[in-house]
Amino acid sequence: MKAQLETITSQVNRSFSMMFNPRLSDLFFWHSHPEYELVYIEGASGTRHVGEHISSYEGSDLVLIGSNIPHLNFDYGVQEEYQKVVVHLKKDFVEQHFLHALELAAIKRLFEKSKKGIAFSGEMIPLIGKRLFNLEHLKPFQQYLQLVEILQLISEIELVEILHEKPYLNKSSNKEQQRMRLIHAFIDKNYHRKIELDEIAKICFMSKEAFCRYFKKMTKYTFIEFLNRYRISHSKRYLMAGKSVSDACYHSGFQSLSYYNRIFKKVTNENPSTFRKRYL
Repeated sequence: MKAQLETITSQVNRSFSMMFNPRLSDLFFWHSHPEYELVYIEGASGTRHVGEHISSYEGSDLVLIGSNIPHLNFDYGVQEEYQKVVVHLKKDFVEQHFLHALELAAIKRLFEKSKKGIAFSGEMIPLIGKRLFNLEHLKPFQQYLQLVEILQLISEIELVEILHEKPYLNKSSNKEQQRMRLIHAFIDKNYHRKIELDEIAKICFMSKEAFCRYFKKMTKYTFIEFLNRYRISHSKRYLMAGKSVSDACYHSGFQSLSYYNRIFKKVTNENPSTFRKRYL
């Protein structure tokens, strides 16, 4: 199973980025990225798949993942209502800042262990989750200060599970990672409009036929299946924000309301109006 190299779309002048309640439960998103990732999810039970490690979590999960370790989105297949926050820390920020300040020795050890993947448990986890969610409405400098405090708290947790015996080595070639980075960045930028196979194949310097075979090999989905699931995930965000079904349909890139309803039902086992009503 190949991992896509995810493009983290954070601001240029920020050392870290955050996503609050991203919804990808309908998408099998096996991916990697240079950024270190701290993820917290609560109100759900699901699969913790990081590198070669596969296990289950129940109720909540807090995991720190090192740079370029492939992993599955923690909400994959989750049917319950859940809350999730993901923090991405740029690789050079971690390795130039946290690994050299003497006052941050505990955090340095934490990030060194993250090269193997770390899962945390214990009574501190809900408190840390709450503090992570509180970052959303702070200004950047306050976010930075609070994040350092949160990392210090995490470094003091005693109930930890190291997910690999040795630092995980990503075996995907640089060429494959770069190609998947281009594909995913293109989808993320253009999913809201009609995408022709010719143009997505062109950026990979492939024919349509070769691209389709390559994409299926890398993701286990056809390009159209993956694109539809990606669009459904975005449309769910519109629905959860109170948008109408038709707005969610067209803003997420579907050209037909009937087709959108059919794909939404196929992916989620309910129609979009039911999902919107249930969530709101």
